[in-house]
Amino acid sequence: MAEQTAQGIIVKAQSGFFWVETELGVVVCQLRGKLKRGRAVGDLAALGDWAQITILDDGSGAIESVRERKREISRLDPRPNGLYRQILLANPDQAVFVFACANPAPKLRMLDRFLVVAEKQKIPIVVVANKIDLAENPREIFGVYETVGYRVIYTSTKSGAGLDELRERLRNQISAFAGPSGVGKSSLLNALQPGLGLAVNEISAAMKKGRHTTVVRQMFSFEGGYVADTPGWKSLALWDTEPEEMDAYFPELRNLVAHCQFSDCSHQHEPGCAVLAALKEGTIYPERYESFVRLRSEKNF
Repeated sequence: MAEQTAQGIIVKAQSGFFWVETELGVVVCQLRGKLKRGRAVGDLAALGDWAQITILDDGSGAIESVRERKREISRLDPRPNGLYRQILLANPDQAVFVFACANPAPKLRMLDRFLVVAEKQKIPIVVVANKIDLAENPREIFGVYETVGYRVIYTSTKSGAGLDELRERLRNQISAFAGPSGVGKSSLLNALQPGLGLAVNEISAAMKKGRHTTVVRQMFSFEGGYVADTPGWKSLALWDTEPEEMDAYFPELRNLVAHCQFSDCSHQHEPGCAVLAALKEGTIYPERYESFVRLRSEKNF
């Protein structure tokens, strides 16, 4: 057949091959040679990228160009010739962090770390408090995040609570899912769309096994959008973040900073600190403040 051009979104990536979903169907593509010239400091194409392709005579495709990303989930990997930016997911509309109310116990320090990474990378955030049937008052656990300004959806696959709200939130969006093991991500996704959780789990398992080898990245169609499992948030380093920036990634702190007496205030011991005053007055949560101090003091975050 004659060569054709098309536009589409990369829905799977593996070993230099990219599955691009277009109006003409899914086309397996490789990067055009001209895109590879020069020293690459990051992934030239990645899951979630919008690409312009040429469909070749044999039905395969060549990626001619990639649209500028509006945002990305990325990390720096050490390579022999320096640091390399690896894109875990391009153009996510939101990050969906799933944590359980119980079984396993909620790791709120981990959630705080996830939130900081998402804030740093300017990704809108949804918190899902799952297994609410196992907690007497789930809002006692996760209500702090609502107060701070995050959207929290309370769900249970047992009772069906919150599933319609979550489905509506995912509709027409590219959503990056993350959370500790055992919190019920797979069950939630299966409840929303039969088989979706199993498919996501299979890719996640392949990614974990392939940490130092070839990995498969894939996202799955859901209600006009896509869902992508993105394990590894715990290890995502805020590699270019200075300690004094950390308060900017805590919504309840960033508006207080301008009222501190010193411009380089660490919010830990200085006189005239607006953050410490708010902590004393009880207008910010001690647990969130402790997460801030811990993250600020970590050498590699």
